[in-house]
Amino acid sequence: MSLPLAWSLTGLLLLLAAACLLDRRLRRACLAFVAFALVMSIAWWQLGAPWLAAAEALLGALLTGAALLHALGRAGDVPRLPSRDEAPPASGGAALRLLGVLAWLALAALAASWLLGGRGLVPPRAALASLVPAGLAVMALGLWAFARHRHLLRQLLAFNVLGSGVFLLLAGLAGTAPEVQGLILVGLVVALVGSVLGALLLRRLHALAGQVSLESEGEP
Repeated sequence: MSLPLAWSLTGLLLLLAAACLLDRRLRRACLAFVAFALVMSIAWWQLGAPWLAAAEALLGALLTGAALLHALGRAGDVPRLPSRDEAPPASGGAALRLLGVLAWLALAALAASWLLGGRGLVPPRAALASLVPAGLAVMALGLWAFARHRHLLRQLLAFNVLGSGVFLLLAGLAGTAPEVQGLILVGLVVALVGSVLGALLLRRLHALAGQVSLESEGEP
């Protein structure tokens, strides 16, 4: 993959991640995540990992996207979730959560810098180097959104985006060797299982208590 194409794909990933995590229209946010996963699949294909690209399209875009969209719909006696997240962002301990996010990112950036500084891993192609800042930026968006949003579906979206940022960082540091692809594939399976369980629990919580977050009504 050429360097301009690599930067174009990573820029598009950042835009789609922001659209997914910032949009209060839940269905539109889920569709933005599906588009994000499809662009991830294209990136894996361009990096010479066709099996990983197929796994990303199937497990990330199709199955995880379907699970997230399923959480919004009506099935049996489970009512449809509101189409828009009207809950205010979490405010309690905001400074502490932001500090935690910044500390986590600083440690990740320090580790990446150390590994790319000649003491550890060296990316086999220059295009892979663009995945390191992109992975850190996507991780930052995911961590920020997970700490800020109270709606469980939006937290699930942030969880998946955060995982994708970790995959990008891993590929940027170690390339797309079979061992790396195996680790990413395991991560995709774990993310899918977590998304399915989270969507089912969200639907059950909404059916029993009419809530879309783990906080009680009126709880700060």
